Amino acid sequence: MANFSLSSCFGIFRRESVLTPDNGGDESEENQTISTGGGGECYACTQVGAPVFHSTSCDKAHRPEWEASAGSSLLPIRNRAGQNPAGTRSSSARGAGQPFGGGVLDPRRKRVQRWNRAFLLARGMALAVDPLFFYALSIGRGGSPCLYMNGGLAAAVTVVRTCVDAVHLCHLWLQLRLAYVSRESLVVGCGKLVWDPRAIAAHYLRSLKGFWFDVFVILPVPQAVFWLVVPKLIKEEQIKLIMTILLLIFLFQFLPKIYHIICLMRRMQTVTGYIFGTIWWGFGLNLIAYFIASHVAGGCWYVLAIQRVALCLKQQCIGNSSLCNLSLSCSDEVCYQCETSSINYKPLSSCLDVNGPFRYGIYKWALPVVSSNSVAVKILYPIFWGLMTLSTFGNDLEPTSNWLEVMFSICAVLSGLMLFTLLIGNIQVFLHAVMAKKRKMQLRCRDMEWWMRRRQLPSQLRRRVRRYERQRWAAMGGGDDEMELIKDLPEGLRRDIKRFLCLDLIKKVPLFDSLDDLILDNICDRVKPLVFSKDEKIIREGDPVPRMLFIVRGRVKSSQNLSRGAVASALLDPGGFFGDELFSWCLRRPFVDRLPASSATFECIEPTEAFALDAGDLRYIVDHFRYKFANERLTRTARYYSSNWRTWAAVNIQMGWRRYMHRTRGAAL
Repeated sequence: MANFSLSSCFGIFRRESVLTPDNGGDESEENQTISTGGGGECYACTQVGAPVFHSTSCDKAHRPEWEASAGSSLLPIRNRAGQNPAGTRSSSARGAGQPFGGGVLDPRRKRVQRWNRAFLLARGMALAVDPLFFYALSIGRGGSPCLYMNGGLAAAVTVVRTCVDAVHLCHLWLQLRLAYVSRESLVVGCGKLVWDPRAIAAHYLRSLKGFWFDVFVILPVPQAVFWLVVPKLIKEEQIKLIMTILLLIFLFQFLPKIYHIICLMRRMQTVTGYIFGTIWWGFGLNLIAYFIASHVAGGCWYVLAIQRVALCLKQQCIGNSSLCNLSLSCSDEVCYQCETSSINYKPLSSCLDVNGPFRYGIYKWALPVVSSNSVAVKILYPIFWGLMTLSTFGNDLEPTSNWLEVMFSICAVLSGLMLFTLLIGNIQVFLHAVMAKKRKMQLRCRDMEWWMRRRQLPSQLRRRVRRYERQRWAAMGGGDDEMELIKDLPEGLRRDIKRFLCLDLIKKVPLFDSLDDLILDNICDRVKPLVFSKDEKIIREGDPVPRMLFIVRGRVKSSQNLSRGAVASALLDPGGFFGDELFSWCLRRPFVDRLPASSATFECIEPTEAFALDAGDLRYIVDHFRYKFANERLTRTARYYSSNWRTWAAVNIQMGWRRYMHRTRGAAL
């Protein structure tokens, strides 16, 4: 009562004269923004009951008791336009005064979610771009082996990296306008969203895992190193220093990028609860992650192989004093169309020979790659080597006694074990989820076959069991019972789903065609789907009637025994029903607990699908809506469409006609 005010009380009963204009179309639905500010009450504060959506920056003295959660799928209520209390600005003025322009974006919007997914794929692409810088280094093979940088490849990779970083800049701008989940609200439920533009900007700029981390992962460090540092070091023949700087710079940004993607995925899941939402996306992402890991391993292997080639060249130069005046760097450090010298130095060329005297260890098969002029070979072969090494846990690795080579081999083996445990394990989980339905059916059939053999069932019963299982699998689409899937949903949602599934079929039954929507909703909420195979007897004559069935697909034959061995039969098509003895049983007064007996035998002449209404549920509906079922018109309708009454009428007409014919023929004789 402390927060009670006359303005909020009378505001409940005020009629809206001017509403926020709707731009219409997908733009208003997908890209709706919410502008909040000032000290006036928002639209949600003036409504009766709990507001569907609310801003945390509205009237501080009259905060609502309920606020929409971050995981809610309901649309936000827009602020009213046209109402400009004294001392406050209009909605458009508030939007103009917000930092960085524009309004606040809802992270639950479909368009924002699509952008987040596209950005996540772009960050994965950025992880695959960085190792491509390694392949810009190459060894000249035509004359004296020398080190140079492929300017064309380096320029192409720089452009791609810059474009990917430009996408990240757009993401930075989006984060300054995107509502976030308040940490204080996570005590109960899935949290609430903060809509104050200044609070959003301040939260993002102050967070170490926010703005500053996003800026750090797009720093153009590889571009600067390759275009400013590497050519100078190549000219000074500091080959070992080049490789050390490249590996350190790569790991300096690559490992934070992996952590950044993990933080980004967690941030998306906090708001929406999911990222892509399908099994196949999860399968594809894990496969892409494994491929990128192989790409990184192959790139490091390529760079370390160039270092070993340079070491071989230095050792041979020391062993041949006449050749020590030769440079290990090419005449042009950055070559776009490098032409090597025509002088052939045979002692030095043995460093590029696989069968040469120098021991390369795990870099043996990289010699043709580092000296190749084909960009495709430089990129694809290291990726293949990384895939093979990680998949086999380094079984084919035979390192030398070089400590760096041994360390790299150990890292490759451990990375293969970790990736196989995590990524390949996740892929197996996704594949198992895809094949779970089929596997479950196979296990069920196997258990059923074992049980039938154990109980020594005759072959005829076994065929009937197999036929029913196949029919059930086809009808249910390989899944569980539909009612079992939706039983844990909220009552209102479950009722709407069952109404959508059953209402049209229930209305095809002439008995229920004239009932109002409230009764039909209760019937739809209580019906159950059933499947029957061909030649299956649903109920026999004289058995208690446990349920009322409404045929959806297939045909059912009814057979009723008459006097003198005669049998009356009829066919029930889709839309027909039987078990209407329960209808009269529910209306009987005084009520009798004993279920009525079936007046006929019902047998499926083809695979049949039906909805069933159990006796207890039918009694509840008839008792609860007795004012509708106890009228004479509905009773006549039930008798008219009842298969039992129609059979009784047809039999009596035929017997009367036969008696008449017998009398007329006897009189004529």
